[in-house]
Amino acid sequence: MNFFDRLHDRIRTVDSVVSVGLDPDPSRIPDHLQEHDLPRWAFNRRIIDATHEHAAVYKPNAAFYEDPDGWRALEETIAYAHGKNVPVLLDAKRADIGNTTRQYAQMLEKVDAITVNPYMGRDSLQPFLADEESGVFVLCRTSNPGGADIQDLELETGEPVYERVAALADLWNENDNVGLVVGATQPAELEELREQVPDLPFLVPGIGAQGGDAEAAVEYGLANGVGLVNSSRGIIFAGEDSEARSASDSRAAEPRDDDGEDFASASGQAAKRLKKRLNQYRDH
Repeated sequence: MNFFDRLHDRIRTVDSVVSVGLDPDPSRIPDHLQEHDLPRWAFNRRIIDATHEHAAVYKPNAAFYEDPDGWRALEETIAYAHGKNVPVLLDAKRADIGNTTRQYAQMLEKVDAITVNPYMGRDSLQPFLADEESGVFVLCRTSNPGGADIQDLELETGEPVYERVAALADLWNENDNVGLVVGATQPAELEELREQVPDLPFLVPGIGAQGGDAEAAVEYGLANGVGLVNSSRGIIFAGEDSEARSASDSRAAEPRDDDGEDFASASGQAAKRLKKRLNQYRDH
């Protein structure tokens, strides 16, 4: 089974298209976890325990792990997620030429899917595309404001760059392992891209902290029921909001539980809420 077949089964098993972004900013990890050998791993393990019943996939962003302890934490996180039968999509946005991109593609030996950057063309992505069992999500239309600087530029054909990227990704999908990264902050563009590439699953970021359109993310992000809608900070740091509310509601400085794990239960509730919210728009 290739990645999207496995993802299809996972989505049906948990009745969810939620991608949980594991971006453990060290400055936001609870104090009681800072004494652990690998605080990011300690944090992720608790998040996974609390959210795995609602997660179609976990999406760690490589930027939060690019140091020796970080890579150790990432390896532990991947193994633990797999132990819960949850696929792992590494948000790395990799691509390069020759030996370099072949080295990058070796990450697919550890994770189930990866995000890649198409700017350098097909040869820079070929080692990823050739891996028939892994998923490859090509950056197409991102949700950040500056994405328009290049992605919206009009080509001689009259199409914007991001539409050309979608068309190329469709051509590159010879192994049925290609998806697109398409942000949720521009619903009209989501709809247009879905019409253009009806069979490519989308990874849709921008739900939660970036205020993306949940209905459009589901309606246009899924292809034959397969696709992912990601939330990172809105889930893993949901406990920060609950702690702030608790502090305002009470003058007591004591935490609300004895083991300091409220942040994890808050993340579980946030993932459950997002699943329920997205499922309103899914055709089960």
